Amino acid sequence: MRKNLLAAAAVVTAVGCLALTACNDDDAKSGGTRPSQSATGKPATSPATPQSTVPSVPTASGGGPKGAALAFGESSRTVGAGTVGILEITPATVVYVRAAGRVTPQHGTFAVVTLLEKSLSANPADEESPAKGGGWRWVAADGQSVPAGNGNAAKVVLEKYRHSGGIAPGASQVRAKIFDLTPAQARGGTIVYTDGTKSDDRWKVPAVDTGPQVAEVKQQLKP
Repeated sequence: MRKNLLAAAAVVTAVGCLALTACNDDDAKSGGTRPSQSATGKPATSPATPQSTVPSVPTASGGGPKGAALAFGESSRTVGAGTVGILEITPATVVYVRAAGRVTPQHGTFAVVTLLEKSLSANPADEESPAKGGGWRWVAADGQSVPAGNGNAAKVVLEKYRHSGGIAPGASQVRAKIFDLTPAQARGGTIVYTDGTKSDDRWKVPAVDTGPQVAEVKQQLKP
């Protein structure tokens, strides 16, 4: 189902481009020029112009079986909230801390994951909300599943990554998801995103601080 929706979103974008091309062609024809004629008075023929084709949109960059986890830092394309638009998600950084400002984790460790999210379609795209069956969760090595914002994680605020709502076409944002984990759960794991079609994207998370924003995230977490 998700593949069909991604393809449909690509068609909407491509149709707008084709319509614009057609309008430009009509304007050129209205400029008063006529087709050239041969000596016999018949219009000269010109080579046929191949029709434009609509490019297909890959659903993910990973080539593994359905449900297989991508490497941390690898991008995946998914359907936007309400099945509108195409959202590309790339986990960028993970940081493990035992306190975030004056907030301490209920279970022992905060895992902060930053995500680069980009809208690739002609419509704004956003994450599907947990209220509609979407959103993020952390799956530990033993299979335990923890939703984002659990425990005291919802009390942690990183101003630089505090974004919500639809992302404009072609624009991108860096957002953060925070999990309140036990020390055992914080030894690496898998983050899972569920979109509006109930399809999952998975990424393996390193067990140590990793990514280009580690220092920046730690700065944001200072009291």
